[in-house]
Amino acid sequence: MPDPVILSMSSQVAYGHVGNAAIQPALNALGFEVLAVPTVLLAHHPGHGPPAGRALEPAETAALVAGLDQVGALAPLVGLLSGYLGHPGTTESVADAVRRARAANPRALYLCDPVLGDAGRVYVQEGVEAGMRERLLPFADAITPNHFELERLCGAAVVTLDAAIAAARALIARGPKLVFVTSLKREGAEDHAVETLAVTTEAAWLAATPRIEPVPQGSGDLLAGLLLGHLAHGAAPPNALARAVSAVDVVLQASRGLKEMRLVASLAQLRAPPPLTVRRVA
Repeated sequence: MPDPVILSMSSQVAYGHVGNAAIQPALNALGFEVLAVPTVLLAHHPGHGPPAGRALEPAETAALVAGLDQVGALAPLVGLLSGYLGHPGTTESVADAVRRARAANPRALYLCDPVLGDAGRVYVQEGVEAGMRERLLPFADAITPNHFELERLCGAAVVTLDAAIAAARALIARGPKLVFVTSLKREGAEDHAVETLAVTTEAAWLAATPRIEPVPQGSGDLLAGLLLGHLAHGAAPPNALARAVSAVDVVLQASRGLKEMRLVASLAQLRAPPPLTVRRVA
């Protein structure tokens, strides 16, 4: 049997670990072959300053996926992940990729990381958010918004844990079966902790790890890749949450004071991170 394959459509940098440069090594560590299709090609992420490179046109991204399909590379596909999209039209390229993936394997999982912005700031082109709402959320099995993106997508402020669960379930009503809310900010949370919330229609679970400042770029991409990998291996949502959050904490602990994650040095621990207890909250 061929190794299981995941298609990842996200940004690509030559230096550092954001987008596919975080997702691909993590999924390789979990035993997946990765078809990394870039939506953006950059020398480095913008945290280092204005980067050389460009966003790919939607037709280029679509052509890459079609080329993979033509040679049968999508046949063993078990999952698809979409992250940062550099052009509004790329949402249709992703939707086409999901259709192709499910034609090859109707049970292929699609995780949409709805990268829109953070800390009150939108950093995608106009039209990307609408495309995600209309074209991608209805297809998704799981989504991974951060707190800011959760509020954008549900159209309401989220202050309490109950409000976060309700907002996640409002998104579930649009198509996804599972919502992971990253970097949750809520009343009653411990100041020194970072929380990630997993929500289904029936239950919700909360994971917490120590807050590390500053956080290197790419930790959200890493978490999304690990979550999809564990789900594709058959893990239940609370188990996927515990393993993925614990693994990201391992990487961030190893990256204290650095601008880039020490991902390569931590790859062995991604396979078997320290146990992390998650709390059922609904």
